[in-house]
Amino acid sequence: MTKVALEAEYASLVFKAFDETTALALGQTMVDLAHNLPIVINIRSADRVFFHAALPGSAPLNDNWARRKSNTALKFQLPSLLVGETHRSKGESLAKHGLSETDFADHGGAVPIRVAGVGVVACATVSGLPQVEDHALVVRAIRAMLA
Repeated sequence: MTKVALEAEYASLVFKAFDETTALALGQTMVDLAHNLPIVINIRSADRVFFHAALPGSAPLNDNWARRKSNTALKFQLPSLLVGETHRSKGESLAKHGLSETDFADHGGAVPIRVAGVGVVACATVSGLPQVEDHALVVRAIRAMLA
């Protein structure tokens, strides 16, 4: 996806409200859409995990990738795929912002959860597939919740 397409997509993903019940429903939607793919699903805020699932075939490394991608999405308040595309288009990296790749990853799969009139309140992340597929699964789940 192009940077413009990612920006437009993200602009359309806004919840009216988001709480623990919504997080649980979103997490279950993501599990249902995964169809037994070997992925980790994580929904969290900056200081709290709302939902986490390690599906069969996923690995501890996927948990680490999910943490790093969600850190990026929460820090920039943008999808991690969009952050990565922006960096690649400018020949930049996370290091430009003083961010270590130990704790941040600008690869796709983490999408901030935004609430109208509030802003970013959490982040939904998938890890285990190629980055564009991780991103797409999260977006499909969010769209299903918003429908």
